[in-house]
Amino acid sequence: MQTAYLKVMEGTASFDGSSSLRTWFFGVIRRTAWEQRRRRWLRDQILGRWLTRQPAPMPEPDPERVASGSERSRTLLRALSRLPPRQREVLHLVLYQDLTLEEASRVLKISLGTVRTHFERGKAQLRRMLAPPEKNHEGH
Repeated sequence: MQTAYLKVMEGTASFDGSSSLRTWFFGVIRRTAWEQRRRRWLRDQILGRWLTRQPAPMPEPDPERVASGSERSRTLLRALSRLPPRQREVLHLVLYQDLTLEEASRVLKISLGTVRTHFERGKAQLRRMLAPPEKNHEGH
């Protein structure tokens, strides 16, 4: 967050007015996080090659850390982490950051229709993952 804020303050990320300020800033945060993750991966790759002569694998994005510590939150986070990355990103922006689907499409720089598809598919998958197991009725 600090790096994203510094980009704004230093002018390396500038607001062009094509979206809301909030949507634009989430885009700055997202791009900054990706840049830092990539930098860490490259550093690990170079060090890994140097130390073991084998490249380090690119890490999967971490699931969003919003758990309050309750079992239900941990269960939800486990389910979210099993979603495809794009579905996870869309659900996070809409459900946790209170963005509209249109704002999420601007942050992710993908079409509104694509965001809607990922949102609906992600919700459906979460419902299936979080649904209680059906009871097996004997004799039926």
